[in-house]
Amino acid sequence: MDLLRRPRRNRKSETVRQMVQETQISTSNLIFPIFLIEGNNKKEEVPSMPGIYRYSQDLLYKEIEECMELGVKSFDVFPSLSEDKKDKMATEGANPEGIYIKTLAGIKERFPESCLMTDVAMDPYSSDGHDGIVENGEILNDETLEVLGKMAVVQAQAGADIIGPSDMMDGRVEFIRQSLDDAGFTKTSIMSYTAKYASAYYGPFRDALDSAPKFGDKKTYQMDPANRKEALLEAELDFAEGADFLMVKPALAYLDIIRDLKNNFEIPISAYNVSGEYAMVKAAAEKGWLDGEKIMLETLMSMRRAGADVILTYHAKEFAQWVKKHR
Repeated sequence: MDLLRRPRRNRKSETVRQMVQETQISTSNLIFPIFLIEGNNKKEEVPSMPGIYRYSQDLLYKEIEECMELGVKSFDVFPSLSEDKKDKMATEGANPEGIYIKTLAGIKERFPESCLMTDVAMDPYSSDGHDGIVENGEILNDETLEVLGKMAVVQAQAGADIIGPSDMMDGRVEFIRQSLDDAGFTKTSIMSYTAKYASAYYGPFRDALDSAPKFGDKKTYQMDPANRKEALLEAELDFAEGADFLMVKPALAYLDIIRDLKNNFEIPISAYNVSGEYAMVKAAAEKGWLDGEKIMLETLMSMRRAGADVILTYHAKEFAQWVKKHR
C-alpha cells in the first residue's frame, strides 16, 4: 500500500518507543503511605493489603531507611491507635507527646532530606470514627475546623513538610492555612484532599487503621461518585483558600476528575491510588489471573497520563524495587 503516514514506525524497537514515550514516571513522583502502631519491634501485615505492614516506631524508621535507599523519599504517615487513645474531640491528634507526633519528629531528625506528609482529619483519633465532631448524629463543620487547625500546627511543629487535610469540611484549607501562618509555618505546604469521593475503595485502609465510622457513613461530607462538576467547585474553593496541591481520591476510577483538575489549575495535581485499588491488583496476581507487576506499572502510568504530578501509592516501594532491578 502507498501510505505516507505509518505510526508503527515509531514503535519498531524498544529504543525508539522509549525515545517518543509521552508519559514517564519515577520514584520522585511517588509518596508512600505508611502505617504506625504503638509498641516496639512490631510489624503486622494488613490482611487485605498483601505486602503492606503496620510498624511500631522503631521498625518504621528502618522501613523508611530502606525506602530512602531505593529512591522513595516522600512518605505519608497514618497512625493506628488503640481505642483508649480515642475520644469524641480527637484530642490525641494534637498531643505533642503522643506517639504520632513524636514519630514525625523522629523521622525528620533521622531523615532530614525526606519529604514528610501528614493526614489532618479526626477519624484516626475519634471514638465516633468520623472526620468531624459529632453532635446528635450530625457532623459539625465549623466547630471541627478548630480541631483541624490545632492538629495541623502540631504536625508542622514536628517537622511535617506537607499537611494533608482529608476531612472534606467546608473552609478547612483557609482555616488551616491561617493557623499555620499565624504560628510561623508559612513554608509548610497544604495538599488538599480536594475531590475525595465517598468510595467503596477505602475498605482495606479502614481495616488497617480500625477507623471505620461507628455509625452511618461519610456521605454528608465526602463527594458523590456520580458528580464531576462538583469537583471543579471544590477545587476552585481550595485553590482560592491557599492549597498548594489539589488531590483526587480515589484515582483509578476517577481519571476524568484528575484530567479536569489538570486542565483547569496551574498548581500540582495529586492522585491517591487507594487501598482498594492496590488490594484488587494483589488479589488478582495471587490468583494468577493478572501479571501484578505489569498491572502496577500500567495503573501508575494511567494516573500520570491523566495528569497527576504526584501519586500517593502503596506500590511506591515495589515500584522502586522494579526500577532498581531494571536499571
